[in-house]
Amino acid sequence: MSHASVPPTAPPTWRLTRIPRQSPLEAAADAAVRAPSVHDTQPWRIVLHPDRLELLADRTRQLRVLDPVGRALTQSVGAALFNARVAMAAAGRGCQVDRLPDPADPGLMAVLRPVDGPADLALAALAPAVRRRRTNRRRFAADRVPDDVVRLLVAAAAVEETALVPVTRDEHLVLLARLTQPADGLQNADPAYRAELRRWTKRDPGTGDGVPVSVVPHVDGRQHDELPVRDFDTAGAGLLPADTGSGTGQTLVVLATTTDDLRAWLRCGEALERVLLELTVRGWVAGPLTQAVEVPVTRTQLRSALTWDAHPQSVLRIGRAPATSPTPRRPRATVVENSAAPVERPVRGRPETTGRPRPVSDGRGGTTWT
Repeated sequence: MSHASVPPTAPPTWRLTRIPRQSPLEAAADAAVRAPSVHDTQPWRIVLHPDRLELLADRTRQLRVLDPVGRALTQSVGAALFNARVAMAAAGRGCQVDRLPDPADPGLMAVLRPVDGPADLALAALAPAVRRRRTNRRRFAADRVPDDVVRLLVAAAAVEETALVPVTRDEHLVLLARLTQPADGLQNADPAYRAELRRWTKRDPGTGDGVPVSVVPHVDGRQHDELPVRDFDTAGAGLLPADTGSGTGQTLVVLATTTDDLRAWLRCGEALERVLLELTVRGWVAGPLTQAVEVPVTRTQLRSALTWDAHPQSVLRIGRAPATSPTPRRPRATVVENSAAPVERPVRGRPETTGRPRPVSDGRGGTTWT
């Protein structure tokens, strides 16, 4: 039906134009931008070339108070890199990854190139989970992760040069709680920390980043969790239930690396995303409890008591919980450079039976909430 044949009183409706098949590198870029990141800052830039994808850190998005050395930023970029690797494998391509290839340019985190050879089938199997993965801050059910799944997570992290340490002994669980509580308290007592948090929780929806109220537990001043979930409810408008029930009865793991440098942080981010996707495939959810590794004194204590020679980089709680809403993604054009893929554009189409406009995602990490 042409536009002229639509009754003048009918509201406009939309359908998507047909898009040519993506190249593997375009698909890798699209998967990369769906990665989790600290405070959903999405601190990366992607540059596409005919034969490679370059992944760069965007230091303008670094959390200067929470993450002054860029550890969390680099882990976020590592998660994006892992998603790109998964997409390449799902496209049936092998790939070569050069991490930190230019010592003179520490902002260039990695270069990924398609190569001849078999795809990594273990990575390809994780591709459907890239879109389904969510950071979950809800109350978890009582069932703990089975030992066989924990062993699988340990092996998955090890492939990415990272140790996954299950926290199982009572004294270690108590210690983790005793370190997380003061770390969380110290952070929340810092006006600069709270100001930075507000900047990333009160975002204009058009920016496509930050932590929206739809994924935030409401904080009413009565929370006394053993292991406090970070308070993102800076406006008192959190839409998730206030009771997160976060404590030592849930499954807890620590990710740690043998060194504490840029490469180790990048690899830990890859390991973190691999673990999260493995959990998503199996119907489990996870959320970070990273306060104790963000405060130097508690991080040192955690290392000496739990990870010993390794450096703790992240803490996860894992369990079962209802799904949470997806978080926004930045407009693709602001993240991906030199893209040859056409952008899906709405065109006039047949009116919907509802008689109302129907928003549709552009499917490429654009301004809609994907």
